[in-house]
Amino acid sequence: MNSAVFERTIISNSKLPDTLKGINAGFTNAFKDSYIFDFLNLPEPFNESDLKKGLIHQMKKFILELGKDFLFIAEEHTLQVGNSDFYVDLLFYHRGLQCLVAFELKAHKFKPEHLGKLNFYLEALDRDMKKTNENPSIGILLCKDKDSEVVKYALSRSLSPTMVAEYQTQLPDKRLLQQKLHEMFENENSPI
Repeated sequence: MNSAVFERTIISNSKLPDTLKGINAGFTNAFKDSYIFDFLNLPEPFNESDLKKGLIHQMKKFILELGKDFLFIAEEHTLQVGNSDFYVDLLFYHRGLQCLVAFELKAHKFKPEHLGKLNFYLEALDRDMKKTNENPSIGILLCKDKDSEVVKYALSRSLSPTMVAEYQTQLPDKRLLQQKLHEMFENENSPI
């Protein structure tokens, strides 16, 4: 309750990209648009390596923030394509969705070019690691900040099941979350 998980989940469900909404009915509550990593206590400024080390060190709290059914597979999971090695920051499996979930971490604001790298990882996971009974892999780009309009444009032509979520290292004011929740419901119920 103190971390306003309900409010953040409801707000996130309204912002899911279309590529994710059609995958599975259970997807709706599986991911959030914004994550709170207040348990990390990272000094500003921090880099992607500090973020990853903090999340690995606090894995139990990280998985609790992600939600149920996530199973941790690896950090810096190696993908070999051709003669080159590539590394997925954090790789999970989601039991309910029956798919691999690749997390790419960014210590700064979202940039459209980040999606190219994540889409490449998803293709490699699906070709080389996914089992035949599993669903396509999902990519989550965790950025310190994002401009929702830029994200919308960047995802509009993407065929991969990806989403861009932001994270905060401190819990936002609960009143602000409640206000956003009320605004969302008012917009849904207003006559057009």
